[in-house]
Amino acid sequence: MTGLAQHSLTDLVRLWERGWRECRGWPTPEEAGGGLHLLQEQPHRHREIIALHDDDTTVSTLAEEAAAATKPTWVTVPTTRPDEVTRTLQSASLTPRDTLEYLMTRPLSGHPTRTPADLYQVTTTRTGPLIKVEVHTDDDWAARGQTSVVDGYTVPDKIETHPDHRRRGLGTMVMGTLITEAMADSAHTGILIASPEGQALYTSLGWTTTATVIIATNT
Repeated sequence: MTGLAQHSLTDLVRLWERGWRECRGWPTPEEAGGGLHLLQEQPHRHREIIALHDDDTTVSTLAEEAAAATKPTWVTVPTTRPDEVTRTLQSASLTPRDTLEYLMTRPLSGHPTRTPADLYQVTTTRTGPLIKVEVHTDDDWAARGQTSVVDGYTVPDKIETHPDHRRRGLGTMVMGTLITEAMADSAHTGILIASPEGQALYTSLGWTTTATVIIATNT
């Protein structure tokens, strides 16, 4: 039993953020105002505020903080009420991104995988809680991804397939390998945030969409 049903959306967001942070090497965020304030110091994303709650008061407070920031700041809101959250973000003069993303979960037992065709080799590397998988040919990479394992939860991240190697099941191969490796580290449940394209793949692999993720920026 993974106990997924016992987790609130706030719990899932906290678990996802911990694993994602390990994957990306981000520092520990500051928690304030109902959000996790994560310093990233990238040219297009100096800071990201991840909302732990999607009520109007919390979202409005975090959005107003981002709107007043002088550097590029994102507000990320996992929510089951995307239309209302979008209006609240816009009311604070933030600009929601055109593309929605999705918070997805899955118990790991029985996760599908694929065996690579003779053309491909699979390489797995580990650094602390971080696991990386690359599917490659003799010449170049064909697909790759990473995940971290924190307290029994794994957070797949940066799953991508080279354009020349798409529609060959390599995304399933990467995901299956990552999950197998994560389970060897005692992971029992997966949590991720997916693009629309990723959502289609993960749904086919038995992942369930738990919430819509709205991202808005002050630039």
